[in-house]
Amino acid sequence: MSQTIAPQPPIQTTGDPIPRERLERDVAQVLEVLYGGGVAIVPLDVAYAIVGHREDAIRRIFAAKNRSYEKPSGMFSNWRMSEEIHILPDEKREMIRTVIEQDRLPFSVVAPFRDDHACFREVDPFVIQNSTKAKTLDMLLNAGAFHDEIARQSSAAGKPVFGSSANTSLKGSKYRLQEIEPEVLAAADICVDYGQSKYANDQGRSSTIIDFNDFSVIRVGVVFDKVRQAFKDRFDVDLKLQS
Repeated sequence: MSQTIAPQPPIQTTGDPIPRERLERDVAQVLEVLYGGGVAIVPLDVAYAIVGHREDAIRRIFAAKNRSYEKPSGMFSNWRMSEEIHILPDEKREMIRTVIEQDRLPFSVVAPFRDDHACFREVDPFVIQNSTKAKTLDMLLNAGAFHDEIARQSSAAGKPVFGSSANTSLKGSKYRLQEIEPEVLAAADICVDYGQSKYANDQGRSSTIIDFNDFSVIRVGVVFDKVRQAFKDRFDVDLKLQS
């Protein structure tokens, strides 16, 4: 049976203020499990996610979700990690930084990456293989306080965290821990309950995923209209919806 972290009094939504000490402690506890080879379900503003660090954990996640290996995992990141790891021209780096810092919107960046970066040295080859596609890496940015603290602590440790939404594949994202399918919950060694995801919606959407090679939209996610408007207003860039 997995361990569940549930603050008292309960947090109503992932967007509610969380005491810094509590947040750091909860994330450190999750990372201890992940670095030991375990699986965690964690609360993000965009949806609950299921994450791991080692090969066995990633295999368990794919099996529990019934997820195709054609769909790689994403990496929990922040804009500084993207700046270091993604291979992008300076103007695109500045776009990412601006939308994160000024507009404070969540989205994922897909771009070529430095596979020789120090943070990947001890990552199992299987994990890298199934967290990348066509020599690109999906890095999730600005997905809430818990996500950002995982990115901060994992970056400091040089041990990245990989995962995807905590739901059976193609069944829509889940915005409360209690909504997640039993078989997905059963794969986790630790779960964190921070109430309803900030961007809960009826469409089952999670993060917007943008391919920064050509600004095509791999997946329309939460607050997509605001993300698209930010790129248009600030940079005159039209995000391209796939037909």
